Amino acid sequence: MKFKGNTRRRALEYEKDLVVEWKKNKTFEKSVEMRPVDNSYVFYDGPPFISGVPHHGTLLSSIVKDVVPRYQTMKGKRVERVWGWDAHGLPAERYTEKKLGIHSRQEVLDHGLEKYIKATRANMLETSSAWEEVIDRIGRWVEFKGAYKTMDKAYMESIWWAFKTLYEKEKIYEGEKVLMYCTLDGTPLSKAEVTMDAGAYQDVTDPSVYVKFKLKKPLTDDGKPTYMLAWTTTPWTLPANTALAVNKKHTYQLVEYEGENFIIDATLGVSSRVFTVGDTPEPAFITVLDNKIAGKDLVGLEYEPLLGVDRGKNAHKVWHADYVSSEDGTGIVHLAPAYGEEDFELAKKEKIPVVHVIDQNGFYTEGDWKGQNVWEVNKPIAKELKSRGVVLKIAYIQHSYPHCHRCGTRLMYRAHPSWFMDIDGQREKMLEKNTPINWFPPHVKHGRFEKTVLQAPDWNISRDRFWATAMPVWKSPSGKTKVLGSYAELKELSGVELEDYHRPWIDDVTFEIDGETYTRIDKVMDSWFEAGSMPFAQFHYPFENVEKFEANFPGDFIVEYIGQVRAWFYYMHAMSIALFGENSFKNVIVTGNVAGNDGRKMSKSYGNYTDPNELMDKFSADSLRFLLQQSPLLNGEDFALQDKEVGDVARKLSMVWNMYDFFTMYAEVDGWEFKGDLSDPSENLENPLDQWIVSRVHQLNREVEEHMDGYDVPNAVKPILPFIEDASNWYVRRSRRRFWKSGDDTDKNNAYRTLHYVLVQLSQIMAPFTPFLAEELYKKLTGGESVHLLDWPVAGHVNELVVGEMETVRDYVNQGLSIRAKERLKVRQPLASVTVPTFGQFVNFEDILTEELNVKSVKKGKELLLDLEVTPELKREGLMREVVRHVQNARKQAGLNVDDRIKLSLIANDDDLKKAIVEYEKTIAAETLAETLTQAEYDYSADLKVEGMSLKVSLQKV
Repeated sequence: MKFKGNTRRRALEYEKDLVVEWKKNKTFEKSVEMRPVDNSYVFYDGPPFISGVPHHGTLLSSIVKDVVPRYQTMKGKRVERVWGWDAHGLPAERYTEKKLGIHSRQEVLDHGLEKYIKATRANMLETSSAWEEVIDRIGRWVEFKGAYKTMDKAYMESIWWAFKTLYEKEKIYEGEKVLMYCTLDGTPLSKAEVTMDAGAYQDVTDPSVYVKFKLKKPLTDDGKPTYMLAWTTTPWTLPANTALAVNKKHTYQLVEYEGENFIIDATLGVSSRVFTVGDTPEPAFITVLDNKIAGKDLVGLEYEPLLGVDRGKNAHKVWHADYVSSEDGTGIVHLAPAYGEEDFELAKKEKIPVVHVIDQNGFYTEGDWKGQNVWEVNKPIAKELKSRGVVLKIAYIQHSYPHCHRCGTRLMYRAHPSWFMDIDGQREKMLEKNTPINWFPPHVKHGRFEKTVLQAPDWNISRDRFWATAMPVWKSPSGKTKVLGSYAELKELSGVELEDYHRPWIDDVTFEIDGETYTRIDKVMDSWFEAGSMPFAQFHYPFENVEKFEANFPGDFIVEYIGQVRAWFYYMHAMSIALFGENSFKNVIVTGNVAGNDGRKMSKSYGNYTDPNELMDKFSADSLRFLLQQSPLLNGEDFALQDKEVGDVARKLSMVWNMYDFFTMYAEVDGWEFKGDLSDPSENLENPLDQWIVSRVHQLNREVEEHMDGYDVPNAVKPILPFIEDASNWYVRRSRRRFWKSGDDTDKNNAYRTLHYVLVQLSQIMAPFTPFLAEELYKKLTGGESVHLLDWPVAGHVNELVVGEMETVRDYVNQGLSIRAKERLKVRQPLASVTVPTFGQFVNFEDILTEELNVKSVKKGKELLLDLEVTPELKREGLMREVVRHVQNARKQAGLNVDDRIKLSLIANDDDLKKAIVEYEKTIAAETLAETLTQAEYDYSADLKVEGMSLKVSLQKV
């Protein structure tokens, strides 16, 4: 093919055109279908919430989800990529509630569950087009048409199968535990989903109180009341108090303070912060009455109900608990078992009453604060009890407290009946199966992920919500349980077949067994149970596609941001181990979080980021992709996205097009044609420059391939820009004269073939990372259909000797240029000589150093030295080079082509400049393609300064 008129286009133009072209030509589909089914590479796409909108964070994972599959496709793998939508759970419900003006679980019920569910389903279908447009714009290839949704009927049936399978394996059980609970949403949450993002924990200021619990029998002979003094940071739990706890191994003491007797841990001392006003101890008012009360002697003592409400048998006693410490508080802990994990476990063990005084929406159901919200009266409760004399002292503390990751409501710990999946029973298996997984960055493997598995409690998989897979559990009035694993089972028992198995329609389905009517419990599945089931549920396994699932399990690759280590990665691992005893993925990349330009979380209200579409239109999608790939994000670290850095990458990538422009400009002039030969030209190359750049592109190929095979994306892209710099600013620049030569000599043809080969190789190597640039470059250089239909290039021969020598001589050049810069000597000013330690055997050090350092001779000595003396003769030669530079600029300003011959006039007034022009007249003419050098007036003229001396340049095309 010829290159006449084959000019480059702006990135914005060709990127958008290529999206259309790829769709029209079905290039993505071809890239998949041309690879054999029996050589599949399985990629699991963690589905985004369908209610969300695309942003830099989701684009980051989508970029990596494109890079790795493109690379594996070029490695000959068949990589099917199907989009998925996470359409269930609190994110979807909150999205609907905002649109409907609903603010709580109760308001959902008041609105009407059927209307609410229909609205939620409709909302889940609204934003898909916006996603598709941005995903196309970023260059990601993925099939949207066959996208699965967690709300699909088939997907939910697979969830039923998984639930029943685990239930029958006795890995799912019903129970009551203290869980993180959102009072606004009216549902418990799992620890993992709360802790997946740091923002879920917020600093709050709470009252901490020292509470007086009056023993039924005084401990002194005078009959004065004795109080156990307990410290708590949760005054709101005091109405639910049913017990106190001490540590039987500790020693306690009885002290008198302001006329009252108190028991506290002896290690606190009389000047502890307990008995202070502000930060000032008051030891004068404290009397130690007994220094030696063993903790075990306090166990079993009884005290009067705190607020006068007797909680019945076994209540209001002192118990032993190992978790009681003397580091905080008083060494005595108040127990409200309904609202504390450790308290609840102790209560179950010792049969201590568990009292609920707050309903599922966070409102008190009894007592002085009945009908009031728990978080609104937390501080008033403390103050009221202080005024009654129940509280000795109030202090305020600031601490980090969990909030609902979806609605922002402060969470409470609350005993709640739920369904759980046994994690403890498979913990060792989960740790064992983590061993073969390849994690990048590697520290996540035995760091955050392993710690998550080690610390994870049994998984709370039920939610008291509405829009999710209905739990397939039916119960009879006598308490019998029936768990179903398919819609066919339900039809067989009830005779009912539904179009939609969501609430409320599934709630109405009942059936009879042995004369008892079974009704479905009104709980739904945790959406993370659904997400963790994606590997099999996307195929409607085991009801269909059994062979396809088994051939696609486990997955070869997944990627998400760091928060998903405790969420999707963990839940998928837990599900696959429980169901199949195997990992669900082999390789995983963990990214960091993309922050705004001020380092804070990206937020429209902060105005700290540019819309992704605007950024891509300004600088190119490839530039944004490349920046994110080379950033710390791909090492699992956070990164603040600055627009300027995208622009910097765009400028560096543009060097590829500068090389292309150079190549096509001369190829058009000389009529050089590409005849379809893309083979490695190494064996036929004689010029060390050609041997070097071909070796360098082969080196690049190997380095990129090595890191991509290890899922190390940042180190895979790291050498690309340095190579482009080498090719543009060393190979092309040092080869310019070879392209200027007239005739069709071997060296010139080798230069053309070498640069063409290197640029085509570069397009293939860059294809996974910058798919638009690579495609445009490849098509323009070869006329081929698509670079993305090619296999990864086989790395050819690397001439290590030439590469090594070129590296050495370039180091000498850099040292010499540094000396020039330090001495403020321009490179255009010739110098007499340079001395270097070694010469090359294959690379001509003398020619390179002479030209690059602008010296007259090169000498061998022990260290690099420049002769810095500028003689009058050298000064004039330097002036000549300045004149040539100005004439070349004038040629450009006059709009001349590179091969246009000219008439040239140079008029100078300074004697030194005149002398330089006369002395180097032939050199000036040759360098500027001037056929005549006169002092006349031509079509284009410019008045210039050369080292402060006046020069008039006038020229015209011959």
